[in-house]
Amino acid sequence: MTSADHLPDPALLDGIERYYDAVPRSAAIAEDFGPLTLFVRRGSTGWHYYARPTPGHDGPAATAEDVRRVLERQRELGLPEAFEWVAERNPELRAAVEAAGLTVHEHPLLVLGPQDEAAPAPALPERTEVRVLAADAPELAHAVAVPHVAFGNPGTATGDAGAAELAASAATLTADGGVARIAQRITDGVTVLAAALEGPDVLCAGQHNPVGQVTEVVGVGTLPSARRRGLGLAVTAALVAHARAHGVRTVFLSASDEDVARIYRRAGFRPFATALIAEPAAPEAGQDARLGSEA
Repeated sequence: MTSADHLPDPALLDGIERYYDAVPRSAAIAEDFGPLTLFVRRGSTGWHYYARPTPGHDGPAATAEDVRRVLERQRELGLPEAFEWVAERNPELRAAVEAAGLTVHEHPLLVLGPQDEAAPAPALPERTEVRVLAADAPELAHAVAVPHVAFGNPGTATGDAGAAELAASAATLTADGGVARIAQRITDGVTVLAAALEGPDVLCAGQHNPVGQVTEVVGVGTLPSARRRGLGLAVTAALVAHARAHGVRTVFLSASDEDVARIYRRAGFRPFATALIAEPAAPEAGQDARLGSEA
């Protein structure tokens, strides 16, 4: 978290803000609402996007009425009523979305900037390895499905969900085109997916989505039955190493809560700002697979 006395580095914040606007454009249509932009995904698979502040908007700040106009459009399209932004960049937006009836959730935003060094990769349990997967990897469907199972069973404690739940989720995502969508994004170079495997079994996976010299680590999820082994941290380290090896200078992520943020600090990430997500209801923290999960 940050405070008025310790604001994020403006240049780094500008880069992340440009990233937040650019990354959805590879898979979504941007609809202009003046001070706000609504991203509407193309096709019927993949994560739904959100509305956020329009970069470079030089008019009045967004009002509750602006937020309501976007909400009406989201309802018209059958989309989740969701807004995302960085508190330190657009502090005035919170009052507007709350006045429109939404609930705001705070999530720590952590960063590895150009001058920051990543921590060494943690030691892995015996027979476990982390690999960056190609689009045609036989493990891809299970790697795509792991975060869905993980975020459907939030928290960091070991749970019962395991191989059977993973197989069911992978079958669903294969049938509805979700796996093919990720495979295409890997082929296009807009998504990198890393997975922790024990033999042929996928236990943990996550992604980073580079745009120029900035990338976000998203959807790091561990199969509940395989938690508490450091796998999420190992996958995160592999994603960071891949990003840095391919010219990325800034890597960031949003953690579901402070407990998870402490885990990512062990990977070298440092607290930077506060990511805000506004929704009508109050889901359990960690439900959004864009957020960093358990390690």
